[in-house]
Amino acid sequence: MKTIRASLLAVALFTTALTTPANAAVSDHDLAFHWAPVHHQDTDSSDHDADYLSTVDFDGDWNTLNNWENQPQLAKLTGAAYYSVTETSTHWFLVYGFYHPRDWDDQPDPFGTRTHENDLEGVLLAVRKDASFGRLEAAVTVAHSDFYSYTPAGSPYTGGSETVDGTLLLTGGRPTTFQEAKGHGLYRWNGAEFPGGDGVVYVPAATGEVPSSGNDRSVGYRLVNILDANGMWARRNNTETFASFGTFRGDNGKDNAAHAPWGWDDQNDGPIYRGYLATDPAAVIDRYFANKGSFSLTYTRNAFR
Repeated sequence: MKTIRASLLAVALFTTALTTPANAAVSDHDLAFHWAPVHHQDTDSSDHDADYLSTVDFDGDWNTLNNWENQPQLAKLTGAAYYSVTETSTHWFLVYGFYHPRDWDDQPDPFGTRTHENDLEGVLLAVRKDASFGRLEAAVTVAHSDFYSYTPAGSPYTGGSETVDGTLLLTGGRPTTFQEAKGHGLYRWNGAEFPGGDGVVYVPAATGEVPSSGNDRSVGYRLVNILDANGMWARRNNTETFASFGTFRGDNGKDNAAHAPWGWDDQNDGPIYRGYLATDPAAVIDRYFANKGSFSLTYTRNAFR
């Protein structure tokens, strides 16, 4: 467990993020930090650190064919999450992606059907432009080849072409997410204890931390902009990192099986196509939910397009 001092630091970061004056200018980073989830990462006792968060280049390079092998470099698995911001006249759309070097299993996978190198799953938040940081109205999470939709208490949104899968709980005003051990499917946190009683709670912070154990309940994670000049989106056509558009290179377990946000896809959500969660999030929210009130589909800013 972290020290009391570390816990107080996390609380201070929460307070700073949630009390910015309404008339202050809001940068993408400030907006993303304000809504960054309190992230509940389940860990498996057979290999706790295989479930720790990191970045694609955690090992110092963008070669995604060596990330499985380099995952045991524990000191480099500092907490991080990717984010992007797009907007229309009525809403901000924030995507967060949580990366692991391995999608793994504690049982042998000789035919490469259950495991793969690299793993990035995440969540889309729809935030109405209301005051400086807006008002959270809905979330859609990525769990393997399925998306799940949620609304926080007080949201007017109801189910559209997809049913609402539950209530998005908030902690200190932040959405709370839950990610499975090993396979890392991402859902809303339902308020329950971790399966098996062990897990890591990641909280947004200025710098990322390495968990002290597989049962550390206060670990800082930093935010990394997907759209940075030298970031993940800028490398979208780089064959060192990607096997094809939106698909990471990987040769452990199933080849080339992990996806960047512009490669995320739900297997059966109709005319919402591969990558829309990042590239056309307004269309996703518009289709998934009803009773949205004023809702623009025209982007005033969308670097993916």
